[in-house]
Amino acid sequence: QVQLVESGGGLVQAGGSLRVSCAASRRTFSSYAMGWFRQAPGKEREFVAGFSRSDGRTDYADFAKGRFTISRDNAKNTVYLQMNSLKPEDTAVYYCAARIGAGVPISESEYPYWGQGTQVTVSS
Repeated sequence: QVQLVESGGGLVQAGGSLRVSCAASRRTFSSYAMGWFRQAPGKEREFVAGFSRSDGRTDYADFAKGRFTISRDNAKNTVYLQMNSLKPEDTAVYYCAARIGAGVPISESEYPYWGQGTQVTVSS
């Protein structure tokens, strides 16, 4: 019922920047919390960043603080993840997810709605 579509992934050199997008329904954007996760080959899916529109809370994983910024555009029903100073270890499939309720949980099990992901590859 809730559809999320990621885009903007690609290949970037280390130290460069990339912005990935998550297009969502207005209902999802205005009523749900949104989170970004990533999964690298051989690793578990991990929380990157998220925000709750209902309570205004924003949270980041330690590796993302100071480099990544989550933002949104109401007119386009889109959530963004701006990634700067990218490192090869940032290479992963990046997913957006949505949930009902306040707060920004970091567990993927708390998010029932998921996009299909977008590949981000950072070369050295």
